[in-house]
Amino acid sequence: MTSLRQDVRDLRRVSGMLRLQRWWVARAIALGSLTLAASVGLSAVSAWLIVRASQMPPVMFLNVAAVGVRTLGTLRGVSRYLDRLAAHDIALRGVVDLRTAVYDQLAAGRTEQLSRLRRGDLLARTGVDVDDVGDVVVRALIPAGVAVVVSIGSVITVAIFSPASALVLAICLAISATVVPALSVRQDAAAEALRVSARSNIATATTTLVDRAAELALAGRRGAVQGELATAQADAERAESHAARSLASSAALAVLATGAAVLGSIAVAIPAAVAGTLSATELGVVALVPLAAFEATVGLPAAASQLRRSAAAARRITALLDGAAEPSSSAPVAGTAVGKDSPEAGLTATGLVAGWPGGPALAAPLDLAVPAGTSLAIVGPSGVGKTTLLLTLAGMLPPQAGMVSLDGLDPHDLRGSDRAAHVALTAEDAHIFTTSVRENLRVARGDLTDDEAREVLAAAGLATWVASLPLGLDTPITGETVSGGERRRLLIARALASPAPLLLLDEPAEHLSAEVADALMRDLLALTATGRSVVVVTHHTSALDAADAVIELVPFTSPLQAPLDSPEPVQETATP
Repeated sequence: MTSLRQDVRDLRRVSGMLRLQRWWVARAIALGSLTLAASVGLSAVSAWLIVRASQMPPVMFLNVAAVGVRTLGTLRGVSRYLDRLAAHDIALRGVVDLRTAVYDQLAAGRTEQLSRLRRGDLLARTGVDVDDVGDVVVRALIPAGVAVVVSIGSVITVAIFSPASALVLAICLAISATVVPALSVRQDAAAEALRVSARSNIATATTTLVDRAAELALAGRRGAVQGELATAQADAERAESHAARSLASSAALAVLATGAAVLGSIAVAIPAAVAGTLSATELGVVALVPLAAFEATVGLPAAASQLRRSAAAARRITALLDGAAEPSSSAPVAGTAVGKDSPEAGLTATGLVAGWPGGPALAAPLDLAVPAGTSLAIVGPSGVGKTTLLLTLAGMLPPQAGMVSLDGLDPHDLRGSDRAAHVALTAEDAHIFTTSVRENLRVARGDLTDDEAREVLAAAGLATWVASLPLGLDTPITGETVSGGERRRLLIARALASPAPLLLLDEPAEHLSAEVADALMRDLLALTATGRSVVVVTHHTSALDAADAVIELVPFTSPLQAPLDSPEPVQETATP
């Protein structure tokens, strides 16, 4: 188990992404302290009122205290409401900033690094773990600050009447604020390890069931995956039960500390009351104030557990970001646009061998050139590496050998908007977002107008489809509410919306009839007339006469059969 110092250190990097404003935190602590201060004041006034009423003073004299009780009770309710608003406002703002920062760093990471991460882990890190880090504000930072302020104030209040009772209260508060949380954290450590593992397994199994339902059913594996999900859920419930028992034990210890403080304060105050140096009303205040004071520390065991969980979540998020980061320390290279007529314009590759890092080469070394305003079709059997080659040309994967140049730059060194300025990629499994048609197109270009959206939709053959939608461009869609052909055309329209001069399209005619596929392929290859370059990976060969060049990939089986420095690329090239 890590130390408190280590937990705080681990939280620093990630908590910086929360972008917490100090005055926001101070405001929340002040409101929380005011809430508990009202509770302490209410206990003190109530004690005075009870004891004083037993002495039968004039009624008007008691009315003042009664008004004070009502005022403090109202203040406590109002301040608690404002406290909750302030605390959750900070936490929610911080979670949004943190999740955005995590997404940004993941998006800027290397594709080959991200591919090694389990989808379940990605979902758990960007979902539950981000929430856990955000919870450290509401459930740990603010309660700890409030506990310090209220505890000091309560000890000072009791010290006014009985310094000895104040000392007893201070000792019991210190035990409740340190020993009890430490025991709670120690007991909760084992439960948290099981909880984290269960969360990842639940996310992985759920994602598999949702995304691969048909395949699992056909393979007879659905029951097995459901069993894995049930096991993970049982592990999660067992972890939560263990954690609940830990918190219950800590709560019991906190109650014992409260009782010890009350009894101890009374015991040391009674001699002073007998001696006449402490009045009956003051003795009542000394007896009841500790009950309210311990409201400040009762939540510290849960706060300590939350601090440890948040620190563990921060470590996992940090590991995720480090794992997704590029392996080298070199900074990304900013791209500089070159002119259409520049000799460096377009896409070139020399001795290129494509493949996933650490995996086998999937295509033989090849040379290719796609000047600005030309088209290239890539064909070949399944598994030969067509998609991998496309990812390599886009800079998403590093070449295993050879080099790629995109407008005179190495595409693998480009990031974010720099890469988008040069190339647009439509993967075969590209995502359709659960939003409107318009926003699905604006993934490629955020400032796309409605007229431009209709234009690219028409170019992709979706003019009639979008006109038939009940809300037109505002119609919400999902990957399940559109057909396979509509999905492919929508992805093509998204690619056309991109301002990039080079379009890389992976199986754009999939799920379309032969006639429609041929027409679409010819339309895509004809985009070169607009000055764009087009590289298409396809199984459809009937429309390849419209391409400026065609490359048929063949398997790259062995370095002995096809040396990396071979002057003759192992592929068939045809030019119509």
